[in-house]
Amino acid sequence: MTDDHDWLRRLWARHAGSVYAYAARRVGRERAEDVVADTFVVAWRHRDRRPHRDLPWLLGVARRVIAERCRADDRWDRLRARAALNGAPADPADATLTAAAREVLAGLDDTEREVLLLSAWEGLSGSEAAAVLGTSAAAYRMRLGRARRRLRRSMAEAGITEAGED
Repeated sequence: MTDDHDWLRRLWARHAGSVYAYAARRVGRERAEDVVADTFVVAWRHRDRRPHRDLPWLLGVARRVIAERCRADDRWDRLRARAALNGAPADPADATLTAAAREVLAGLDDTEREVLLLSAWEGLSGSEAAAVLGTSAAAYRMRLGRARRRLRRSMAEAGITEAGED
């Protein structure tokens, strides 16, 4: 058991910051700590089946934790609506994005948004991002290309120019 505990300590020391950053960019800093904790609980439970590359695996776990939390939030919102309560205020958005850019990003489907964010925010290679999504590197590259084209179209429609363009 000591080896497992040492493994978890090393895993935490190496990757907790990256998992936190991943989660914070998706659900906000307030909720990211819970996502990180849940991610490492899952890692501990599945320590006997851990893959060679820890970070893509952990980000994939975090992605699923976030998705489950989103589903739970949706259920909670529906319950509150049925109880005739006002809807919960939205989480504060990332301050680095303009309202228009946030709207364009939110207009993408979940898969397109995640493919772009794994590349742009997480800085993962194609094979690492593919591991997070549970797909092949070739499928990831194809999805990334499509998502980039859709993002460019949506940005143009919203009157947003890409960084570096005049």
